[in-house]
Amino acid sequence: MKSLTFDGTNVLCGAVFIGLGGFFIYQCLTLELGTALRMGPGYFPLLLAVVLTALGVIVLVQAMRVEGEPFGPIALRGMLFILPAPIAFGLTVRGLGFVPSLFLIALIAAFASARMKVPLAILLAVAITLFSVVVFSYALGLPFERFGPWVRF
Repeated sequence: MKSLTFDGTNVLCGAVFIGLGGFFIYQCLTLELGTALRMGPGYFPLLLAVVLTALGVIVLVQAMRVEGEPFGPIALRGMLFILPAPIAFGLTVRGLGFVPSLFLIALIAAFASARMKVPLAILLAVAITLFSVVVFSYALGLPFERFGPWVRF
């Protein structure tokens, strides 16, 4: 009798995808769906939730076909620098404005790598900030304050 082998990481990922997809499908059913030609507010989110659930099923089935590798070490440094970045952006963007907030979070997130040096991190943060300002402010014309009340003179 053949023993059951599976990839634990992909089983967990597939289960998370299925769970999130199911949650969003349930939430979307409370909205008006409409039709493909006259989409309601719940149509496209429902479509994305179904795709997410289907991807979860595919990942789960694939996980049952192979034996996975054991879990490696958890990248705590990356989690400590990457995960708080969107929170810091959300807390500072109204007060500092888009440019300083984006520079700050790009600088913080750059140090997720242990090999990152301060001059390169500053250069990376400047490049990301300039690119984002050009794309979101000038190219797309999004109406946001580049510099907020905390940094105005």
